[in-house]
Amino acid sequence: MQKTIHLRFGILCLMIVIVAFSRLIPHMPNFSPLGAIGLFGAAYFTHKWQAYLIPILTTWVSDLFLNNMVYASYYPEFTWFYEGFYWQYGSYLLIVLMGIFLFKKVNIQRVVSGAFLASIIFFLVSNFGVWMSGTMYPKTSEGLVACYLAAIPFFKGTLIGNLLFSAVLFGTFAFAQKQIPALSKKELA
Repeated sequence: MQKTIHLRFGILCLMIVIVAFSRLIPHMPNFSPLGAIGLFGAAYFTHKWQAYLIPILTTWVSDLFLNNMVYASYYPEFTWFYEGFYWQYGSYLLIVLMGIFLFKKVNIQRVVSGAFLASIIFFLVSNFGVWMSGTMYPKTSEGLVACYLAAIPFFKGTLIGNLLFSAVLFGTFAFAQKQIPALSKKELA
């Protein structure tokens, strides 16, 4: 029984880590696995603290790598957190919360709905953060509307990323559960 617990938890974590580091592959703006990772964690981790902690920790580690290796020329020194990270991370936490309520049962309709809702949550929260903490838009209702309007082209990448990576994560785990029935024992994870 203990081996089943470790196997399921290990496979869930491994899948999340692999998908998180797919961020290194060149991609369109805002195309990211991070919303899908939050949904996946919400659906499959039995202990809900794991659904919050594992995706956020994985996101942070992948951010550390990206900011200090790939984008190092943009940062004058080692970067633990980029400016405004809390808006993005906050949106991921809200995505997990939404996923916990949505995924009482996992099915294709809920995965697609979750990916769409995750995209909306990220769009609303992250662009509110751009407006709130930046200087690009005036701190007025017109400035907020202008910020959201300017961000519309980036919504496409977010939605495509959430749909694709949700399909990969949920589909791969469903396939793995058919091959290894012990992975279906959610109460053990």
